[in-house]
Amino acid sequence: MPDWCLTTSPDNLARTAELGWTMQGLKSRRRRTAERLRAGDTITYYLTGAVAFGAVVQVTGPCFEDHDPVWTSNPGEDYPWRVPIRPDVVIANPQAWVPVVELRDRLEHVRKWPVEHWTLAFQGNIREWPAGDVAVVRAALLEAAG
Repeated sequence: MPDWCLTTSPDNLARTAELGWTMQGLKSRRRRTAERLRAGDTITYYLTGAVAFGAVVQVTGPCFEDHDPVWTSNPGEDYPWRVPIRPDVVIANPQAWVPVVELRDRLEHVRKWPVEHWTLAFQGNIREWPAGDVAVVRAALLEAAG
């Protein structure tokens, strides 16, 4: 099973939290990726602006299409490809989110880019994510949660 890293805004993370961590939407151009998500996959949340990790969730079922507005970004983007999720480790307090700079040297995915351009590792909506990186981020989130 692949694992995933989702780049999203703190506002969109809050919208997922408001849904009780039961569903996550993906951008319209990510249909093929959404169709690859399976029950048991994990999604690690990278938060733009904050440059931090805030949660790890588990996918609980297949993707489906829904155009009800929940998440926001560009005008007209309604994140129609949605997957059911359940929380694994969630940091509700933004002050406790784990800064990526604290973990970046330990993340396999980030090492694909030159050190001075490490933020390129998080461009785009969603990407496959190494299981070892999930473990690193999950442990840091658990520690931050106390």
